[in-house]
Amino acid sequence: MDADALRRRRWLTVVVMMATIMQALDGTIANVALPDIQGSLSATQEQVAWVITSYIVSAAIATPLAGFCAVRFGLRRILVSSVIGFTIASMLCGLAQSLPQLVLFRVMQGVCGASLVPLSQSLMMEAYTREEQGKAMAMWGVGTMLGPITGPTLGGWLTDEYSWRWVFYINLPVGILCAVGLMILIKNKASENPRKFDLLGFTLLSIAIGTFQLMLDRGEQIDWFGSKEILTEAVVAAVAASMFVIHMLSTDQPFLPRDLFKDRNLMLGLTFTAVAGLLMIVTATLLPPFLQQLKGYPVFTTGVVMAPRGLGTMISMFAVSRMIGRIDARWLIAIGLTLCGISLYEMTLFSIDVSEGKVVWNGFLQGLGLGLVFPPLTTLAFATVPTRIRTEGAALNALMRNLGASIGVAVLEAVLDRNIQINRSVLAENLTVFNPLWRFATNPSENGVLVDRARLLSHMTPFGGAWPYGAVPTDDYTKLMMIWGEEMNRQASMISYLNDFRILAVATVVFIPLLFFMRRQAGFARPTRR
Repeated sequence: MDADALRRRRWLTVVVMMATIMQALDGTIANVALPDIQGSLSATQEQVAWVITSYIVSAAIATPLAGFCAVRFGLRRILVSSVIGFTIASMLCGLAQSLPQLVLFRVMQGVCGASLVPLSQSLMMEAYTREEQGKAMAMWGVGTMLGPITGPTLGGWLTDEYSWRWVFYINLPVGILCAVGLMILIKNKASENPRKFDLLGFTLLSIAIGTFQLMLDRGEQIDWFGSKEILTEAVVAAVAASMFVIHMLSTDQPFLPRDLFKDRNLMLGLTFTAVAGLLMIVTATLLPPFLQQLKGYPVFTTGVVMAPRGLGTMISMFAVSRMIGRIDARWLIAIGLTLCGISLYEMTLFSIDVSEGKVVWNGFLQGLGLGLVFPPLTTLAFATVPTRIRTEGAALNALMRNLGASIGVAVLEAVLDRNIQINRSVLAENLTVFNPLWRFATNPSENGVLVDRARLLSHMTPFGGAWPYGAVPTDDYTKLMMIWGEEMNRQASMISYLNDFRILAVATVVFIPLLFFMRRQAGFARPTRR
């Protein structure tokens, strides 16, 4: 490759990463601004949740369409249009004067942004040879990882220092530079013999994905299957998905090419992509409330404590770009998942008094593991996918990553809330004056011996642990009950978080054996013995 072509490819990589980061960032950056949006637009908590739900659902529906549009109309045309549309929608979100306006513009933002990640990935795979794709996916992966990790921190800072509108305005300069760069660097190339658009297939798939995503996002708010809305959405999603599969198997030109589902590496890769998406997003979702509600950290401090996770990811991604051609990618993924499993196991040993240093180190270790997973996983998943359907495969890959994260968040938050109620009930059974330890706790100098009431009160639970308030300042029964009741709620929440971390740890390692059913990446050969 000559110097001009190499320079062009480097600039293309920078521009593509900008588009990826911009889209990935918006999936999480608005979350921390919801309280301010709620107050500014006079919305209820349930109403303001649609700011997030509308973006997630619209992006999920539009993601599978990205591959077909890129093949039919050309990757350059669709990618540039998506960046421009996303940038305009971001500006309109910042200018919104009512909640319906903001939700409408978030839908527009989700539709336009849905194609940015899969088409950016496809563009990177086209720009690099198969032997160089491990390096390319490592660089591209930095963008997909940095967005969700840095989103809450950046969103909190912008909201505190300026206003919630700036979490959307920040996309304007990035979007303009990205659109100009793409128009200069990419040549449009549409298919000469495009497939016929399968309207029925797309409609069925959209209904299935949209209602399933809506069910996951709203289930926790309206009592899951105790709600008629959730039951309806579940039935509609199941019926639409079944009809889509039947239609895909029976039509000549289905919306998603059947060849995609015949590729073993891609199918297993999609499974691991969902697991990796779960690890990346769910942990980032559970940690902020843990640190803020149980540890009392402000938003910005929470972001700073979690930042080393992103640093670990970047370090391991740059390292894996040099190792992927020399080491079997399956082993790199296995090592990465093992590091994530170790990190999550250490999180099951957290307590309310866990130090900042331990949280920082744990996040850094988990970041190292995630960085070892994504680049080689993408390389393996697409190692045997024909070029003609690679763009559709990239769109399916992006969809599975998002669905894995959505399913993980919905399930583990439901488990968290349920366990908090159960643990609170178990702990409350011990909150009684008939407990033998109670009379010592309320009479500290019985038999002439000074008793540490705080320690005794903590031992009245089956979990023990340090009493966070020091010595109990009063013998008044009501005040003691109030203080202990508050601590009981914190202990119940702590135990529930540990249970979620345990589920994640098991889910991380249980899939590792499936890795070795995948074929090795291109360009790798087993070393021969002399």
